[in-house]
Amino acid sequence: MKPFLLTLLAEGSFTLVGRYAPSPTGALHLGNLRTALIGWALSRQGGGRFVLRFEDLDARSRDPFRALQLRDLAALGIDWDGEPLVQSSCIGRYEEVFAQLKAEGLVYECYCSRRELSQVASAPHTPPGAYPGYCRDLTPAERAGKREELSKVGRGPALRLRSNQETLTFTDAVYGPQTGVVDDFVLRRSDGVFSYNFVCVVDDAYQGVSQVCRGRDLLSSVARQNYLHQLLGSIPPNWVHVPLVLNQKGERLAKRDGAVTLEQLRACGIESPQVISMLATSLGFPPAKTAKEFLAHFDLGKMSHEDWRFLPPR
Repeated sequence: MKPFLLTLLAEGSFTLVGRYAPSPTGALHLGNLRTALIGWALSRQGGGRFVLRFEDLDARSRDPFRALQLRDLAALGIDWDGEPLVQSSCIGRYEEVFAQLKAEGLVYECYCSRRELSQVASAPHTPPGAYPGYCRDLTPAERAGKREELSKVGRGPALRLRSNQETLTFTDAVYGPQTGVVDDFVLRRSDGVFSYNFVCVVDDAYQGVSQVCRGRDLLSSVARQNYLHQLLGSIPPNWVHVPLVLNQKGERLAKRDGAVTLEQLRACGIESPQVISMLATSLGFPPAKTAKEFLAHFDLGKMSHEDWRFLPPR
């Protein structure tokens, strides 16, 4: 496949570009903000650009939350370069790349139900979370029959990438060498919405992203995304997965866990400087009242790799 969507500087060389890509489904919580702060520090420390992207293809996304999230980032002193990219404004680009993959015979229809997919985990010789290729090699007649069955219940097929690789190895800046599954992952859901793994790769290539900082819970998606980068002829970014913020039960922090957003914390008397100090110490760094102070102390090599359990104020 020909090289696609590489962002080249006027001088003909690449620069460090980090990104932060929240879903505008509500206010950012401490876990989101901590990841944003780390990603921003990595970009600024390396003399690079820091770009934003709103991943709003999810039906729960709302326009007002974009402005709220920008205000929260600015309140902590996190700045960014250029206008944030909004995924819902990029459908034409996704259609173009998808059509390119389809024209090269790399896309096929999948008719599996949720129940069938739930049984994948117990399928023999299939890595956890991997799709075993139930619909990969169906005959034209079998596909026509499956398509007719789905039409009776008002559902269309999902569209998967036809992969020719089972695993891919990469190195994460925090967690070291990793080997992940590359299966026939979904490019477009049965409702027509493009998948996270697909649009994430297209957007990173388009924005020239060379460094991605995000939560360690997304490590398992890297192999699939790197594989798609290779198919599109774009350069995979350097990966920096960071520890999570957990709730009192030891689960990943969520907005339902009490006072976990900036607005909620302010209502408890905790202002932005205290939030930054809290985030800095949670990572093993000295207290800091501003993002610039955090940046002065930030050292990825010395950053704590342990998840942080946050106890919200009462």
